[in-house]
Amino acid sequence: MRRSLLACVLALFGWAFAQSAALAADSGGPFRDWAAVVVAGDWRAHEGQSTEAFENVRRDVGAALLKAGFSAENLREYSLRPSNSPVTTPDQVAAGFAETARKATGGCLFYISSHGSPAGAVYGPNDTLTPKTLNRMLTEACGSRPTVAIISACFSGVFVPTLSGPNRMILTAARADRSSFGCGEKDRYPFFDACVLESLPKSADFMTLAQAVKACVVQREDEQDMAPPSEPQTFVGGELRMMLPLMRFDRP
Repeated sequence: MRRSLLACVLALFGWAFAQSAALAADSGGPFRDWAAVVVAGDWRAHEGQSTEAFENVRRDVGAALLKAGFSAENLREYSLRPSNSPVTTPDQVAAGFAETARKATGGCLFYISSHGSPAGAVYGPNDTLTPKTLNRMLTEACGSRPTVAIISACFSGVFVPTLSGPNRMILTAARADRSSFGCGEKDRYPFFDACVLESLPKSADFMTLAQAVKACVVQREDEQDMAPPSEPQTFVGGELRMMLPLMRFDRP
């Protein structure tokens, strides 16, 4: 009797998720009502010269997300380069994210590409985006909604313990004690972001994207003899493990 009841509950659970996915598809895709923010946090190469790598990520990841099914009206891109006019501040990024999340209530995506340290990610000329700061930003803007945070920076695994939650997925470019690669003056993209851009058009959902990006980073680092390996990190909360595979990216 108990086994039969458990089977019925699991079947009903699966049916509910399938119905949710079908409704999302009928309404234009599961990510049409997601708030998304893509941030270029720095503009300097490791050696101190200017680099366009992070700006390229901001522009091209934003475009890739639109092709994957995110809505242009719910996607904001920010550059924290101080020479921009008008200058964007970290507070404006947080306010813009919160504003977008108030009208786009399906879920949240936060993506940043920058340099990093064991304290967090470079966040403009004089600021650091710490795990505590990003956790507060995600909580205030998104609450208990499905939330994906992608952090491309050295040592970005430091974000995982603080951001972890049942409704969250976290993908980082490196583990907490490792550097990532590809942030030089002449690099088009950091390795991790290049792998996101390469893998996204071929991935069905965020779960398969994370696996593909990890494999891509390993291959790039091996080909160019980069060591020690950055070891991108992934965390998926319990509420999202069954939900995310049902939320498929658009494929033109």
